[in-house]
Parts: sequence; C-alpha cells; structure tokens
Amino acid sequence: MIGSVQRALRLLEAVGTHRDGAPAKQLAREAGLPLPTAYHLLRTLTYEGYLRRENGVFLFGAAAENLTAAQERRSRPATVTDSLAHWRDAIGVPVYCAVYREGEIELIAVADAPDSPAVDEWASFRETGHAHAIGQCLLGQLDEKDREDHLDRHPVRPLTRYSVRDRAALLERLRTFRRGEPVIERQEYALGTVCAAIPVAAGATIAAMAISVPLDREERLLPAVEQLRGEVASLLRSFVFSISI
Repeated sequence: MIGSVQRALRLLEAVGTHRDGAPAKQLAREAGLPLPTAYHLLRTLTYEGYLRRENGVFLFGAAAENLTAAQERRSRPATVTDSLAHWRDAIGVPVYCAVYREGEIELIAVADAPDSPAVDEWASFRETGHAHAIGQCLLGQLDEKDREDHLDRHPVRPLTRYSVRDRAALLERLRTFRRGEPVIERQEYALGTVCAAIPVAAGATIAAMAISVPLDREERLLPAVEQLRGEVASLLRSFVFSISI
C-alpha cells in the first residue's frame, strides 16, 4: 500500500464528516496524523483542487465534487473560490477576498498553494482590520459613522513594530487613500510579509481582494496587484453572484 495516498484519503474522509468544514488541527487529530504531515497533505489536496480553504477551515473542492457530480458542477456558475484559484495560478501569489458585512470584516475565501502559502491567521482578521491591507481597504470604504463604530468595537493596537500605533494615526492614513488605488501594508500584521489590497465594486456590498508575498520577494507585490486589478472586471460576474446567494 502507498502510505501517503492512504493518509490523504483519511483526511478527505475526515473533511467529509464536517458539513461546514474543519481546521487543520481537528482534521489531523481525526485522521490520526501528525499536524505537519496533515498540513502538508491538506495543502497538496487544496492545490490539486480536492479541498478548498475558507475562513480557516477545509472543505471539499471542485475536484472532489467532480468525482460524483461532474455534470452538475459544469452547469453551475463559477464561485468566488474558483475565481481566486484561477488568479492564484495565473499570478503565482495567494489571493484573498473579504467583505464588510453587518459591521464586521468577513474573510470569505482564500486561494493559496504549497509554494505560495497564505498568511497564517495568528490574530483574528475580523478584530485586527487596522493592521492588514484587506482590512484597511475595507475600513477605507466605510463612511465616517460606520468606521468610528467599528473602531469603538475593535480598538487599534499594534501587532508588530511596523503596525499603525493608534486610532488617530490609522484615521489619518485612511484619509490619504486614493479611490480605487491599492492599499499597501508592510509587516504590520505578520513579520516577513507584505500585502496589497484593492477595493471591489460589488453593488451595495463593500468588498476587497488582496494578495501577499514574502518580504524577500517584495518586488513582486506591485506588479502582481496591478495584474489582479487589471483583470478584476472579469471576476466580478462570479463574485457578485456568489455573495448574493
């Protein structure tokens, strides 16, 4: 028997028992695997399309769905996850999508790969919007009342030595953002990582997409986000549909 295949199948079986997905640690425990082994296999399965990662949990991906429902899958419109995966492959960087819904930052999809991993959510993205590019991009789209309300509930606090220091400094930064331009963040949320986010026009929904790269590959950041921004119109059709259902 091929052990790695058996271990991957155990992980797929574990994912199948959770309708709303499960995090890597829980899947590793249920599959009886060491966490490093499970994480490597989960990334591989995600890269191959058998799993997808959303909001920190793993669910079945398009490839797994195709095993039993290929025709049904072909008849459905593309989802935001499919779109992000396409641009992850085309641009070669992790791609994130988030919306501001009911007063909170909601990361709705992440597409990454083993050779371009996403930023680990070591501090809640929802509560630390002031410290990462996608959060700053969303906050920059709010009106003053909603922005102040958000910061009352989620106070500004430095996460790294590069983070914005206080509320006044954050508000001043947000005032400097130019409409439609990328929001750049360097090591404010995670050391060794730089990120860029762009606002997305999706009807009445406040939304943003973002990318991240390691600090030692920072020269890729601006070309990559410009490529994403240049093609964002082609994503909007599936994006708007996905968040409206």
